[in-house]
Amino acid sequence: MTNNDILRRIRYTFDFSDSKMIALFTLAEYQVTRGQISDWLKKEDDPAHQKCSDSQLAIFLNGLINDKRGKKEGAQPEVEQRLTNNIIFRKLKIALNLKNEDVLEILGLTGVRISKHELSAFFRKPGHKHYRDCKDQVLRNFLKGLQLKYRPGVEQETASVWKPLKTPRQV
Repeated sequence: MTNNDILRRIRYTFDFSDSKMIALFTLAEYQVTRGQISDWLKKEDDPAHQKCSDSQLAIFLNGLINDKRGKKEGAQPEVEQRLTNNIIFRKLKIALNLKNEDVLEILGLTGVRISKHELSAFFRKPGHKHYRDCKDQVLRNFLKGLQLKYRPGVEQETASVWKPLKTPRQV
């Protein structure tokens, strides 16, 4: 998954406006323009599309944490220059104040079943012997589960619009 995909999915899941997106970056003490946000959210085939860097996505996620959990006193945490799926997963878990059981429930909404031990391996430090890389499929399903949890009904509405047309009866 690209950083732009992740940013797009989070925005859609929580129905953030451009102003809210700018505010989230501001909470992490980073200034962005509406144009930058718009360019990050465009599809890859759009000529105005701009790539969202790892540090920019990390700043956004830090702003989301500050928004949902409250800003800590003192200096902001150092922004990661290189993001992994594990770091993104951990930041979303922190921002939404989720316990492991909550994460497993959200993954279950998409039909993904993993054990508590497998889940805890994603949140360990990279040097730990039980550390495991979070693959794109797990992160994608987690983001999809967040969408199902925080925007219920949207999935069903879009599904009903795109039903295949019935073929006319042949005479």
